[in-house]
Amino acid sequence: MPNIKSAKKRVKTNAKKCKSNTVVTSSLKTAVKKLEKEVKTGNKETANEKLNIAIKRIDKATQSGLIHKNKAARQKSRLTKMKNNME
Repeated sequence: MPNIKSAKKRVKTNAKKCKSNTVVTSSLKTAVKKLEKEVKTGNKETANEKLNIAIKRIDKATQSGLIHKNKAARQKSRLTKMKNNME
């Protein structure tokens, strides 16, 4: 446990940030998994919707600094290609 006042504050802010970062990253992973599931089943309309949601979540994670912009571009490209190559 920290003794210095600023270190105590730092523990609190780090915990708060950790919660918000966890929410963003878990929603990103969930959106990607839902899109992959729709692509496997072959639903084009719902895959379109899920792709838009996944791209929004990727952009949000990039803005908050959770993932690098190159990783975001790679993920968006991979997911778009996956949706376009559906049967």
